[in-house]
Amino acid sequence: MLFASTLLVFLNALSITAMATGKHDTEPMPPQDDPWYTAPYNYEYKQPGTILRIRAAPGNLSSVMTNATAAFNILYRTTDSRYLPSWAVTTLFIPKHPKDVLLSYQIPYDSVDLTFSPSYQLYQDPPSDISRALGLGWYVNVPDYEGPLGSFTAGVMSGHATLDSIRAVKAAAFGLTANAKYAMWGYSGGALASEWAAELQLQYAPELKLSGAALGGLTPNVTSVMLAVSGKPAAGLVPLAMLGLTSQFPEAERYLLSRLKKQGTFNRDGFLKARNYSSVQAVAAFANQDIADYFIGGFSDITAPPIKSVTTSDGQMGYHGVPQMPLYVYKAVHDEVSPTVDTDTLVSKYCKINVAITYVRNPLGGHFDEWTAGVPGAMDFLQTILTGTHDNTGCKTMEIASSSG
Repeated sequence: MLFASTLLVFLNALSITAMATGKHDTEPMPPQDDPWYTAPYNYEYKQPGTILRIRAAPGNLSSVMTNATAAFNILYRTTDSRYLPSWAVTTLFIPKHPKDVLLSYQIPYDSVDLTFSPSYQLYQDPPSDISRALGLGWYVNVPDYEGPLGSFTAGVMSGHATLDSIRAVKAAAFGLTANAKYAMWGYSGGALASEWAAELQLQYAPELKLSGAALGGLTPNVTSVMLAVSGKPAAGLVPLAMLGLTSQFPEAERYLLSRLKKQGTFNRDGFLKARNYSSVQAVAAFANQDIADYFIGGFSDITAPPIKSVTTSDGQMGYHGVPQMPLYVYKAVHDEVSPTVDTDTLVSKYCKINVAITYVRNPLGGHFDEWTAGVPGAMDFLQTILTGTHDNTGCKTMEIASSSG
């Protein structure tokens, strides 16, 4: 413990000195090119959430992020979707005027290319939500919850990595006490990680007493999403989801690759280009394509047993546990990415087993509009949760019109 405390004091001093002088020893590198993003020997024998490596974030990340005084990368031990040892990285921001509060903010990075992991992309496009939280004095934790394989939509991996990032941050301390309040927030892919963390918390991390979670644009069923967007503007999410999910399951991945056509306009090479795309690039590249055209047997290949087994176990919410914290769920009624009925069903299921849920359905806009339209409500919820003034113990569903403008 003494060594760990000394190390953290040193890292704090290092970060403060770097900001004061404007000089940094290194510049950020993509995770796949940065040797720091590797697990040390015998890491698998450590407990989940154990810090394996820690550093002051390279470059100017703390100055890029408004209201932060320092930023750290933490590499920690976690558990993948097959319940085998794995690792992940999180980025911790220290606020200028810290309170004993931690927000775990899951970014929807929706890519299987590690270049688009938050710990690297935060330098380019820092979300304003993080700065807003830092301005309230909250520490902010931003995990690369897809892990070292870029396992987009892999629910168990994402949930474990999110919970273990909170464990690692608590172990690192940086001013947070044992009595600190902490909550989660995520939209779309970020809500996927947050919901799975909430669902898995009791069985996987029972010592974590989360105050609540704000979940926007939920995608409770990966198969429903793929069917909903194929042939439409967001069709590029399908190859990303299939490649990300099967990265956790070698047998399913082999089957997936074996069913891709080798010839024709829609072929294996074109499908696999998604491995190097951001979500924005994939949406542009596959826009309005029927992704079934890439497969020998069409969509029946996507629902065949080797794939269905993993989309059921790792891509369908509501079957791994019951959230033990209040939830704020917000959803566009006309969500074009994930059918709203899936979220309605999940909320109803949890309400019947006494989860405290505030569910806000927005009749205006769609999935991408709700990303910004839902922010004020989510922030209001988080503030009441983290200040101890939240008093909702039951379930309530409201339809509230709000625009993203």
